[in-house]
Amino acid sequence: MISARHGIILDIARQFGRVTVEELAARFEVTPQTIRKDLNDLCDRNLLARVHGGAVLSTAIHNVGYEARRTLAEAEKAEIGRAAAALIPNSASLFINIGTTTEAVARALVHHANLMVVTNNINVANILRPCQSIEVVIAGGLVRPADGGIVGEAAVDFIRQFRVDFAIIGTSAIDEDGALLDFDFREVKVAQAIIENARSSILVADSSKFDRAAPVRMAHLAQIDTFVTDRCDSDRIRQIATENDVHLIETGKAG
Repeated sequence: MISARHGIILDIARQFGRVTVEELAARFEVTPQTIRKDLNDLCDRNLLARVHGGAVLSTAIHNVGYEARRTLAEAEKAEIGRAAAALIPNSASLFINIGTTTEAVARALVHHANLMVVTNNINVANILRPCQSIEVVIAGGLVRPADGGIVGEAAVDFIRQFRVDFAIIGTSAIDEDGALLDFDFREVKVAQAIIENARSSILVADSSKFDRAAPVRMAHLAQIDTFVTDRCDSDRIRQIATENDVHLIETGKAG
């Protein structure tokens, strides 16, 4: 049986994607050791998965809510967005797919000139719409109410009409074997079409994606040209990047 405290911990994890020992100890006014035992109990039941300093949802079926995702690693996403935008020259064409990190890239692109941006993300379109020197082309298809993503076969067919210079791709999870994972197979189909129809693909994902899981395979890191993250602590991911000539950029490291 799950205790009342365990139930609250799970609710917090479902809302924000992860919980930390420090915050939970302060919330419940108990020792960190007590919280670590709670988290270990929940992990033993496969309800959470332990990460450094806390735990994340172990379920790989449902994504964290959009508004919660926007606040997760917000500063890191902004830095990733600026670094990715710096790779895009003026007068380029690009895809930008669904995700809060790709939206950070869009915010960093607002001062670029003569871009053509094709997107299946209504939020990206709204960010770039006021920019006089950026042409925004938005895909048609089913609008997902939760986050403004446009998904489905109509969006896939629309994307396949283009051949652009760059693709800005987000992902919900990165497996240790280099698989890029997501939750909605309809979104995955659009992302795959985006990768296939861009000359160069840039993956943008903060380091929390290494701690997450999702059920649908979108692509593999080997298919990406550049990976921009705040920090990569995985030797295996580094090896995959090196072996496949993937340019790894870590914004959280000096120099």
